[in-house]
Amino acid sequence: MGFNCGIVGLPNVGKSTLFNALTATANAQAANFPFCTIEPNVGRVGVPDSRLKQIAQFAGSASVIPAQLEFVDIAGLVKGASKGEGLGNQFLANIRETDAIIHVLRCFENGDITHVEGSVDPIRDAEIIETELMLADLESIDKQITNMEKKARGNDKDATALLDVAKKVKAALDEGQPVRTVNLHDDDKPLLKKLQMITSKPVLYVCNVNEEDAAEGNEFSRNVAKMAQEQNANYVVISAAIEAEISVMDSEDDKQEFLQSLGLNEAGLDKIIRSGFDLLNLQTYFTAGPKEARAWTIHKGDKAPQAAGVIHTDFQRGFIKAEVIGFEDYVAGKGEQGAKEQGKMRQEGKEYVVRDGDVILFRFNV
Repeated sequence: MGFNCGIVGLPNVGKSTLFNALTATANAQAANFPFCTIEPNVGRVGVPDSRLKQIAQFAGSASVIPAQLEFVDIAGLVKGASKGEGLGNQFLANIRETDAIIHVLRCFENGDITHVEGSVDPIRDAEIIETELMLADLESIDKQITNMEKKARGNDKDATALLDVAKKVKAALDEGQPVRTVNLHDDDKPLLKKLQMITSKPVLYVCNVNEEDAAEGNEFSRNVAKMAQEQNANYVVISAAIEAEISVMDSEDDKQEFLQSLGLNEAGLDKIIRSGFDLLNLQTYFTAGPKEARAWTIHKGDKAPQAAGVIHTDFQRGFIKAEVIGFEDYVAGKGEQGAKEQGKMRQEGKEYVVRDGDVILFRFNV
């Protein structure tokens, strides 16, 4: 399972600089003018997880393969994007294909970098983007409702069920509320996905500050924090400039020394990943052996067969059992054999709900 986030924001807020830093590539041209990113850039990075290195050490693994995190750098939106202004239509379509939205907000003053709105105000910027996304959703839902009503008149049961959800969505949008605020019964949530509403996606606000504000934030970022709290959303404070510097450092020790000199305990990437996992209700389990130690990403609440299916569909289809060792027990036993000897390996069946950090060997037969 991947974790796919679209990075959005107004032009010149630091989106492409952040993307370049996060993926350690120069695929997204960072320049001081709008629309320098003409095509959405996709970058994959390994999810940093200190547990994986420990597991690999005890398993004597020849290679270490972290979970993958995917970022999609989407060009800067402007007012009128929902009506095709700038490069609006193209990029609104790209956002629909992502699992979550990372909304980069400019929280720094710099006279050398122009702001498309003429001044720095992250709350206003967030509202501009949110409004454009809601307007795009409203246009889409109106068209869908028209089609659903025709099918419902023909006694199409699926269309009738979907129409009820669509009307709730439209009511929220008409009131200026994003789709993620709509309260739906659990049975209706899969129907919501079919509508492909942009504002139904969870949002992580990323406050891009100057280097000197990276540790404590500033007044701009504190305003964003208040807004995020009111929306029950997540936010992080980072400096894209710092991330850019870290991305070109080869030594992990150099990175840590640099971060500590700035009063930081971790890189912005780690903050984004942790918040992103929380945003999408994700967790990690591991497989380990002489060949490789590997991290796999699943949703919280997934059962053993579903987790097995992330490796290969055959594993899920022919699932017999899962041999499970908790991460702490794996480390305490200094590997699989030691954990077995301490009686810490469990045999779990189809109803076992996988826990974060589980080290698992699946038994299957196809």
